[in-house]
Amino acid sequence: MRIRAFTPRDLTALTDLTIETFRPFYEDSFRPLVGETVFANQHGDWRDDYRREIPRLHAPERHLYVAVADAGDDNGDDDGDGLAGYVAWSVDPDRRNGSISHLAVSAQHRRHHAGTALCEHAFAHMRSLGAEVVEIGTGGDPFHAPARALYERLGCRGLPTVVYYRQL
Repeated sequence: MRIRAFTPRDLTALTDLTIETFRPFYEDSFRPLVGETVFANQHGDWRDDYRREIPRLHAPERHLYVAVADAGDDNGDDDGDGLAGYVAWSVDPDRRNGSISHLAVSAQHRRHHAGTALCEHAFAHMRSLGAEVVEIGTGGDPFHAPARALYERLGCRGLPTVVYYRQL
């Protein structure tokens, strides 16, 4: 696996990976939990939301960055596995703060430290830009348990929050 900077040719694969990664959350977890009315209002167009959002993640001139994990070997040779995952982050130089906004790892590369490598890559880049603190958010539901475990292994401390939804 090789981590490298995002290039425009990665856009379709990143978008597809994001939709594949988060489909179980939206369709199998969030939708049944909140019901159709709340789901439609909050995330009824989640696939198209990602199609609009992902192209705007990498804009270094606005301190927005994406790194991609290629599934090829460490020499950069592609072994046919394609994209292992990606991480997107931003840096606020004035506040010396970084924030990871997206982390997605393909199903066949989970539990092989791809998420750790991607986060550590983003952390190093943030440090090089003067960031002293990083923020990473995730859900408290069962779907997001692996993300919480990863962030805790990376030394992050969780701050419990609760979001409530109700149909009016």
